[in-house]
Amino acid sequence: MGVELREDEAAFRTIGDRDLIDSYLVYRARDTLCSVSSGDTEDYRQLLSAMNPEELGANEVAMLVTNLKALAGAVAYIDNVLHNELLSAIFKMSLWNYKPDVMDALIEFIESLATSSGKYVDDCLAMLTCQFFPPGSLPLPKILARKDGVLSRVHSSLKYIADLVPLSPVRLVPIVLDGKPQYRFNNTSTLSLVIYVENMLKLESGMLGEVVRIPMLAGVVDLLLDLDVEIGWEDIKNDSSKGIFEMELEDVDESRDDDLNDDSELPRQLSRKTLGGNSFAEKLDSLMVLTFEHLESCQVADRLIKIFDTLLESFKKTVLTAYKSKFAQFVIFYACSLDPKNCGVTFALMLEHTFFSSTNPPLLRMSAVAYLASYLSRAKFLSVFVVAGTLERLVDWCVKYVKMQDDAINPEAHRIFYSGCQAIMYLLCFRMRSMMDDPQLKPWLVRLPLESILNNKLSPLKVCLPSIVLEFLRQAKAARLFMTSEKFNFDDYLESELSREFGGMERLDMFFPFDPCLLKKSDSYIRPNFIFWSMVQPTYDDEDSSDEDVGEAFAGDDDGGMDYGIMQSLEEQHFDFAEVGSALNKMSITPKDSLHSRFGGAINQPMRMPSRIRPSTSPESL
Repeated sequence: MGVELREDEAAFRTIGDRDLIDSYLVYRARDTLCSVSSGDTEDYRQLLSAMNPEELGANEVAMLVTNLKALAGAVAYIDNVLHNELLSAIFKMSLWNYKPDVMDALIEFIESLATSSGKYVDDCLAMLTCQFFPPGSLPLPKILARKDGVLSRVHSSLKYIADLVPLSPVRLVPIVLDGKPQYRFNNTSTLSLVIYVENMLKLESGMLGEVVRIPMLAGVVDLLLDLDVEIGWEDIKNDSSKGIFEMELEDVDESRDDDLNDDSELPRQLSRKTLGGNSFAEKLDSLMVLTFEHLESCQVADRLIKIFDTLLESFKKTVLTAYKSKFAQFVIFYACSLDPKNCGVTFALMLEHTFFSSTNPPLLRMSAVAYLASYLSRAKFLSVFVVAGTLERLVDWCVKYVKMQDDAINPEAHRIFYSGCQAIMYLLCFRMRSMMDDPQLKPWLVRLPLESILNNKLSPLKVCLPSIVLEFLRQAKAARLFMTSEKFNFDDYLESELSREFGGMERLDMFFPFDPCLLKKSDSYIRPNFIFWSMVQPTYDDEDSSDEDVGEAFAGDDDGGMDYGIMQSLEEQHFDFAEVGSALNKMSITPKDSLHSRFGGAINQPMRMPSRIRPSTSPESL
């Protein structure tokens, strides 16, 4: 049939009637398809041969285009059983291997087939999404040269089919997600993964509706986490004889040396650590950068807040519940840095609510407060007053917990309490100096009832990670914020037997999810908005200045909680209470628990000077 179609076209071309030629070719295609049912397969075999030429010269290309266009007009006569070989041959064709004329003819056939009968929709969608992966045999220069032409046709075709088959977007989602490349095998290149994720993000921002957008973004997060877990914690060097702060300073020094000595054009993603899974780290690094760039484009298009809800839900379901995720969480960190007032505050409130909710499993609550402390400590873009509000609520929760207990040290039974105490101390290690230097926060900070939560029968100072306890005590003593006469003789500076017990098998006592990002390309995005330990000026670096007026703060009104000066400062910084209230309402947090209630009454009401503003965490959350 293929040869005859070509010869007949040449004959009709002399007449000059293009429509007549096309009609005749479609007629011949119908005749060839129908002849199979009667046992006459000669023309059909010629057609199959023309669809799989051994060589692809000019004549073969012209024949292929002619046949595809003719078949596009005869799709109603295609039977999925009788013409299975033909369909299989076409579905295996890759747009990447052809020039534009063949691409257009192939797309025309796929669109006609998909819209002719519902039984072919899935196969056509699968064929189109297979184009998300360039053939492994195709040289890199050709991939780069043909990429835009191939993918623009694919997404245009998906939109065309969706307009005519409204349910196709629903059926597209599992096809894309199930088509995830086998990244665990070394022969899956970083480029293949990047192009796949690039297309997922293009679908997310495309015109196929929420039914596609939401699962595409969640699928990207899942893929990042899948790659993340392939990098084992045992591959990251850890010197247990040193504290976490000392090790980070060493990492910064090593990073600077690497940057000075790096003359290679290839990225050195993990120059500060020796990882056994460098190939996974390289793939993860590239995909995270691609995701960062997508978030930037969403911000420019005023879509960031809209997709952040999806990102947050995906984080709660996957990353937050994962076993000590290492790098994937920096996607939401970067999203928060792009919009601190909305995304940044909402993320902190979600983590806080997860920790306070007694209905959540203990490990989830411990993970949430570890994320919360690490996030508030590292996020340069967050106001110190946002940090102070969270700190106040954490302290209030711990105070209420202690009042309800009549027990001695028990790392396992009270692991949630110890995780809260460690979060408070870790957060203050990073933020104490900035709070003490603020004339409005300083008197509030020294009134925090740290004594009641750290000096009691539960003895959190003996249970929490020694390196954090010692750094906190050193700074608190210099700031005259908290002092203890108890001596601590930790056998192991980094950890202790009690900290290992409260951390459990998961070692959540040593989980600091927003420690410096070790992926080199990703770090270049995170670094401008990140607080490194080397940037922190501890209170003991300048004890004389820390001593000033501290005595007055202790001698003044002992009526705990934030004063009006803090509220006034919040107003001066244009802190948006309405936005915070909206975020709280989404998470079903009552007004008495909100930042706004602590900082000045009901949302959207004038702020008045209260006699006392105290945090309020629900007793049942304990």
